[in-house]
Amino acid sequence: MGRHSLPEEPVPHPLDPPKRPAGRSETTGSHRIVAKKAPRRRIAKWPLVAVGLVVLATLGVVGWNWADSVLNNRAEAQAASCNGGRTDVRIVVTPQVAKPVEAAAARWNQDLTQVHGSCVHVAVQSKPASAVLNALTGKSSLATIGGLPDGWIPESSYWVGQLSKANPDVIGSPAMPIGSGPPADYPFVGLSGTSIDEVQQRGTQSFRAFLKEPAQLADFAAAGIRAS
Repeated sequence: MGRHSLPEEPVPHPLDPPKRPAGRSETTGSHRIVAKKAPRRRIAKWPLVAVGLVVLATLGVVGWNWADSVLNNRAEAQAASCNGGRTDVRIVVTPQVAKPVEAAAARWNQDLTQVHGSCVHVAVQSKPASAVLNALTGKSSLATIGGLPDGWIPESSYWVGQLSKANPDVIGSPAMPIGSGPPADYPFVGLSGTSIDEVQQRGTQSFRAFLKEPAQLADFAAAGIRAS
């Protein structure tokens, strides 16, 4: 035996499983085993959150504006309707302040200002302080000044002092100056009587406070009357 002989290939046993060719994937039945998939790439969540917040904020602003508009429209409709009726208030003033007080009354009436659910309409009448004092103290008839007014603005607190001495029961609320200091301080005094009801008294007091607002004070200043 002068040369080497190759080893003989073993003879497969009939019951042995068949060999798999190299490089082939395993199979189970008729399905191939699939390799693991690569992990899915995550999407950042903060941009979505930011967009959501912007949307919510926008909806909130739109909703607020809508609600505010509804309330304003409802208030305007209520004022325009004056469901509580109309109450007339008459203010007698000294001639020096007639113009600015009339301008204030025009604004007040245009706004259909309500007091206790009733639209209060303010009328302004110009009368000398002496004539008003005589009528309020019984020295002359109330008819000379058109009846008992709801409020009175003389040029000086002197006249209110005289009224307080002669007929204190006719004073319904303390005088409040609406002009510069003495002797011309233009006090506004609310009056009282059987012909003046609670709504008229409240309306008179509300109009007195209205005269202290910037627009009215500007009118007083234009008439040469400084704010007190």
